[in-house]
Amino acid sequence: MFYGLSYVWFRQTRTEIWETDGNACVIFLEDKVYLYYFYRPLSYIDGAITGMRFHIGQHR
Repeated sequence: MFYGLSYVWFRQTRTEIWETDGNACVIFLEDKVYLYYFYRPLSYIDGAITGMRFHIGQHR
């Protein structure tokens, strides 16, 4: 349960709107790539259900 709640918190605090296309994306910091792999199973499910996108590092 903690895993799921921590993912929801992370997703809410790391979501940005991309100016080029207006879509929301969860940004994983480049220096904390381990979080990408830690949350990857839930992000697959989240992306399939909500269409959320995920990106490592800042969008350029």
